Amino acid sequence: MAGNKLALEGKISIISFLLGLGVVIIPLIRTFAGHLDWVFDYLTGVRGKIAIAVYIAVVNGFMLIIYKGPIYKVAVRACFLGFTFGCGLIISFSQTTWTHFGWYLCSLSFFHYSEYLVTAIINPRSLSLDSFLLNHSVEYTVAAVSSWVEFTVEKLTFPELKQLSWLSLVGLVMVLCGDFLRKSAMLTAGSNFNHIVQNEKAQSHVLVTDGVYAFFRHPSYVGWFYWSIGTQVMLCNPVCITGYTMASWRFFRERIEEEELSLFHFFGEDYVEYKKKVGTGLPFISGVRINSS
Repeated sequence: MAGNKLALEGKISIISFLLGLGVVIIPLIRTFAGHLDWVFDYLTGVRGKIAIAVYIAVVNGFMLIIYKGPIYKVAVRACFLGFTFGCGLIISFSQTTWTHFGWYLCSLSFFHYSEYLVTAIINPRSLSLDSFLLNHSVEYTVAAVSSWVEFTVEKLTFPELKQLSWLSLVGLVMVLCGDFLRKSAMLTAGSNFNHIVQNEKAQSHVLVTDGVYAFFRHPSYVGWFYWSIGTQVMLCNPVCITGYTMASWRFFRERIEEEELSLFHFFGEDYVEYKKKVGTGLPFISGVRINSS
């Protein structure tokens, strides 16, 4: 029963994400039916924004009626991420100087939604609202808000800084490759993957050394590290590029050391041998020092 319930949550998250993404329908109607006076009048400018707000209100009302309790909490988060992704697409394809911020919104929302969806696929028993990673930590939230503030302030004061398209493209590549690597690691690890470092070995827990784990001991952290920095390169945020690099490096160094103590406890000499052959994948992070007998 628990497995079926969690599987249902995964399906509901897909439907809700698509409902939120449906916001792109409004500008599409305006684009392809703009020759009709009533369409142009009601979907342009302030009225267009009101139409988007009405759409979201209707979708939320629908979910309130259909879903109850924990299911609604899943649905509303997935819908919000779908809406954010849709807004990112609208901005990305509009004639505006905020194009790169649109890329950022798409990258951020897809990262968080796919964390939940992939977890629902590979390890449904560990699935929870925390799997969205939206409430990862206070520091994570502060970092995100700081990047928005920096982007806005610098765009208003030094607009030419935000027009370095080549740099934003480098950031986009970092984001795409980083997220792809992280999700590949999650899918390769399967039920062995968990967002929380485990202190007790599950009966089904095995040491994964194939796939992307043959190249990096911690590919999910490598992917997340470069994804996070890539989001700031994409936004051409010099202050946050530096801050994100330092904060992410410190976080993953401590996280890897904590996790490797557990892995050594779980797998003993097998992990020691694996550690000798494969690096962490992160610069200047070798992991915990293990003295094997």
